[in-house]
Amino acid sequence: MAETSHTPTVRRSGVLRVALTLVVCLLGTSRLAWAQPSPPLSVPPPGKAATDRLPILKNVGIDQRLNQQVPLDLVFTDDTGRDVRLGSYFGARPVVLALVYYECPMLCMQVLSGLVGSLEALPFDAGQQFDVVVVSFDPGETPALAAEKRQFFLKRYGRPGAEPYVHFLTGRQAAITSLTEAVGFRYAYDATIDQFAHPAAITVLTPSGKVSRYLLGIDYAPRDLRLALVEAADGKIGTAVDQALLYCYHYDPTTGSYGLAIMNLIRLAGVLTVGAVGAFIWITLRHERRQDNAVKRTATGTR
Repeated sequence: MAETSHTPTVRRSGVLRVALTLVVCLLGTSRLAWAQPSPPLSVPPPGKAATDRLPILKNVGIDQRLNQQVPLDLVFTDDTGRDVRLGSYFGARPVVLALVYYECPMLCMQVLSGLVGSLEALPFDAGQQFDVVVVSFDPGETPALAAEKRQFFLKRYGRPGAEPYVHFLTGRQAAITSLTEAVGFRYAYDATIDQFAHPAAITVLTPSGKVSRYLLGIDYAPRDLRLALVEAADGKIGTAVDQALLYCYHYDPTTGSYGLAIMNLIRLAGVLTVGAVGAFIWITLRHERRQDNAVKRTATGTR
């Protein structure tokens, strides 16, 4: 009976030893697995840097040609399909010129939106202080497209009586090339995506058709556009405040905007200071003279 009673106990202890051995082995294996260093990550070869310029963009940009005369004998087509001479829009007022193409999926509409947004904030009116001329540099575009974009522009501008002074044109390649070269507007056609690569800018021209100022980008500060128009008009539009602002601000071609002219401001402050000191001295001397005269009259008994 003793052997019979010990047998199950021995078997159970043997089973426990085996189970514990298996657990230890499993834990050890798992630790070894966890301790194994991970293989190096597979890194793809470096691609082209985002800052690398695309080859097509080497031919795109603005060459600022200040005081360059635009050829006014060029012939374009207006939004009604009528041939017009570019010079017919010059002579009386400065002209804001925008070079775009009407089927542009993004940038050109941003240029037009930025222009009309700036014009909305100005106290000047199209037809009174300036004209707007928008020209497509895509020779394949039609007057119908020009009419569609013109209506959108006029609806947003919303100034009564502006219609005769806002012009959207199309043209042939020869005329487009002559105009874009005159103002230094360089663009390129990408046949793979059927789109144009081009800069974003507007150009302010004098009434005689000379390049006066460039405003770069798609957002044109109303102050910058106002000062550009006043300069292009040679001071014939705007107020005395505008003339004073031209003295305090100078045009920076690198940014296409106006910045505060520190030296001019210092000179103006110096002139005002000298004037104020001179006025103070004159008033003081005049006051002392009156006091002297009053003392003399009192001493002599005269009035």
